[in-house]
Amino acid sequence: MKLKKYIVGILIAGLVLSALLSLGLGAYVISPGNILNNIVRALGGSVPVDDVAYKVFWYIRMPRVVLAVLVGATLAVAGVGFQGLFRNPLADASLIGVGSGATLAAIFAIVLGSTLLLSFQTILGQYLLNVSAFVGAILSILVVYRLSRSQGKTHVAIMLLAGIAINAIVGAASGLITLAAKDEQLRTITFWSLGSLGGANWKNILALLPFVAVTMAVMPFMGKPLNALALGEQDAVSMGIPIERVKNIIMIVCAVGVGACVAMTGMIGFVGLVIPHIFRLLLGPEHKKLIIVSALGGAILLLLSDLVSRTIIAPVEIPIGIITSLIGGPFFIYLLLKEKNKNIF
Repeated sequence: MKLKKYIVGILIAGLVLSALLSLGLGAYVISPGNILNNIVRALGGSVPVDDVAYKVFWYIRMPRVVLAVLVGATLAVAGVGFQGLFRNPLADASLIGVGSGATLAAIFAIVLGSTLLLSFQTILGQYLLNVSAFVGAILSILVVYRLSRSQGKTHVAIMLLAGIAINAIVGAASGLITLAAKDEQLRTITFWSLGSLGGANWKNILALLPFVAVTMAVMPFMGKPLNALALGEQDAVSMGIPIERVKNIIMIVCAVGVGACVAMTGMIGFVGLVIPHIFRLLLGPEHKKLIIVSALGGAILLLLSDLVSRTIIAPVEIPIGIITSLIGGPFFIYLLLKEKNKNIF
């Protein structure tokens, strides 16, 4: 009972602590005092700061921390949305092809970008991969959405089946293109498919921010409709919920947010699945609170995962998707075993 009452405060404290650890630890250690001095210096203070520490703090660590918070929160909140939309606690964005579409487009850009996409590469430069992945994610969403629409309604069951079909088709296409990849391209594909925050910089964050802002601004208002939807579509309609509009909004804002995150960091699995489910087991199915705590929990998980990925065998960086699975998976299994006799499904 006390945990439920203070959970938001506990998570905020955990987020601050995780951010401080991520800012300070790494191949170049920055002490808490130096962290404070760097912030004061950036605000116009005259405190003495080591130039190397200042550059590491503001141009490497801080962008990485901000990106981890944005991506972790967005993936977790989108997971809440998709689980509520499908009324399935094991659902996430991958069910409607967001990840597979982004992966296909990314592989296409990596393997064939220097030839077939030469004109786009000239315009987009180093952002060709990110833009291609985002376009691929959006195209997959549009196909699934179009297939699920009938007589002015969005059919969730058809959307789920369409997503499975698109995942299969797109996965096969990705495999075919991968066969043409060279060794260096295969390494890039593998690293991208497992996710990384290594490309974090302020330009990337500014590009990602509008998409994340839309997801994070809209989803808290979907708490009440998701609670009603959990009772069934007919009950939700009888309660005055514009069910079709709600389904469309949730799918669009969550899919666009996840698509933008995947395009920026590669595939980072498990966050959108495990974080909402963990808090649903701990706190119950009230979606308004679930959205808030999942955002905080997702940010913490990604911060800690990134910290582990870049420090455990430094200077080598482990793909962050491996770490999220290794951290979240066992804890997820523990909660499932603990709750298995409570008929939670």
